[in-house]
Amino acid sequence: MKLLHWSLGIICAFCLMITFLITSVEAVAYWFPGYYEKEYEKYRVTEDVHMEMEDLLEVTEEMMAYLRGDREDLHVMTVVDGQPREFFNAREIAHMEDVRGLFIGGLRLRAGCLIAAACAVILLALTKADLRRFLPSALWKGSVLFFLTAAVTAGIIASDFSRYFIVFHHIFFDNDLWILNPATDLLINIVPEPFFADTALRIGLVFGGISLVFMAVCLLLSKKAGKRRA
Repeated sequence: MKLLHWSLGIICAFCLMITFLITSVEAVAYWFPGYYEKEYEKYRVTEDVHMEMEDLLEVTEEMMAYLRGDREDLHVMTVVDGQPREFFNAREIAHMEDVRGLFIGGLRLRAGCLIAAACAVILLALTKADLRRFLPSALWKGSVLFFLTAAVTAGIIASDFSRYFIVFHHIFFDNDLWILNPATDLLINIVPEPFFADTALRIGLVFGGISLVFMAVCLLLSKKAGKRRA
């Protein structure tokens, strides 16, 4: 029974940490719209795509709405180099359809993780686990394990971001649509590889902050439960 309890506790911790990670991605992508403007200014994107910042931000807003499922297609009209045109070409639209699948899949995974975490807690209660004493300890240990694994993985990726950026695309995409041409595809100019590196760092910082607060709360509750038991 003890092994079952610890297994359920670790599963619950991992599910919550995955939820925090996906929420961190969502937060960086959607909750701080000013981030995109700062990145565009940093990499002089408006000069590369020959667009006004206002038009570029509007395209970005429509693109993010599409990725979240709030917009049906990516046929976005804008002004490039003084001429009205659709921003995304057929290749970019096809690639972004795959990216949309990842975004929506991530949101569904988060919902599934929350359900799994709730089920784990219910099973712990049904098997007579002392939730007030056991659960904080299990969540603390499980979250530390997940966080350390994530930190090591992030360190490996940061050591050669370009290489693992390519590996990521090979893992999650079964075509070469993600290999864009700066001469014909505007998308690669508004989200160049350094933009992804900055975004990954920002996601890591948000996730790290949430995780550390969560782990601190679990540790505090665990220690209080231990004192009550003593």
